[in-house]
Amino acid sequence: MADTIRIETEVGTAEAYLAGRPGDPGVLFFMDAIGLRPQIAQMADRIASWGYVVLAPNIFYRSGTVAELAPSGDLRQEGAREAFFASGVMDRVRGYGPDRSNQDAVAWLQALGQHAGPGPIATTGYCMGARLAVRAAGLFPGLVAGVGGFHGGGLVTDSDDSPHRSIGASTAEFVFGHADHDRGMTPQQVATLEETLRAAGRPYLNEVYPDAPHGYTMADTSMYQEAGAERHYAELAGLLARTLG
Repeated sequence: MADTIRIETEVGTAEAYLAGRPGDPGVLFFMDAIGLRPQIAQMADRIASWGYVVLAPNIFYRSGTVAELAPSGDLRQEGAREAFFASGVMDRVRGYGPDRSNQDAVAWLQALGQHAGPGPIATTGYCMGARLAVRAAGLFPGLVAGVGGFHGGGLVTDSDDSPHRSIGASTAEFVFGHADHDRGMTPQQVATLEETLRAAGRPYLNEVYPDAPHGYTMADTSMYQEAGAERHYAELAGLLARTLG
C-alpha cells in the first residue's frame, strides 16, 4: 500500500504520504526542509518494506500544497539547492516552531493510528525533521519507543524549548547520525546531546558520520553521500527492530 492521504488538523488540511501494510507497527517520518516529494516517498517505501506503516506529512501545509512548495529544478545541479533555499524555505523553517509542531503532532499520530497496528511507534526525522522527531518523543512518552535523527540541525540550543530538553521526558531509544562539520550541529552541541542522553538514562547512539555533508541521505540533492545514507538505513532498521519488534 502506498498513497497520498489528507489529514485534517485544527487549522487546515495537510497532505501526507502513507506506505506499508495496514496493521504493521507505525513510523512517523518527519521530512527535511525541502519538503514532501518523490525522494521522501522513496525513503518511506524502503522503511515500509521492512514491515512498518510509514506516514510522512507535509508539515508546511500552512504555506501551501506539496505541488506549490516543490522545487522546480534539479537540486543535484550546482547551485540549485542553494537557490531553492534562498527562495523562502528558511522562513518556513523558522516559522514552524513548537507552537505549531506540537499541535500538529497530535494530528499526525491520530492519522498514523488509523493505519498502523496497536502498540508503540517510532519517529524518524531529517534536517529540521530530526528536531520534530525528538520533540514528539517528549510529548508522547510511552507511545514513542524509538527516535531516529539524521543530519539534524538545531537539536541543541540555549533556549528553554530546545529539542534536546525533550529527551528527559521521553521513554524512547535514540539513534543520531550527525553530518560531519555541520554548522547546525557543532562538536560542542553533539557533546551536550550526549550528556543529555546519558543523564536521562535512555539507550542511544550519538555518532558523527565521517565526511558526510548536511543532507547526506537525500539522493535528489547535491549533498547526497551514499556511505552515510546506507549507514543511516542500517542504524534505523536496527532501531526499529529493537523498539517495535
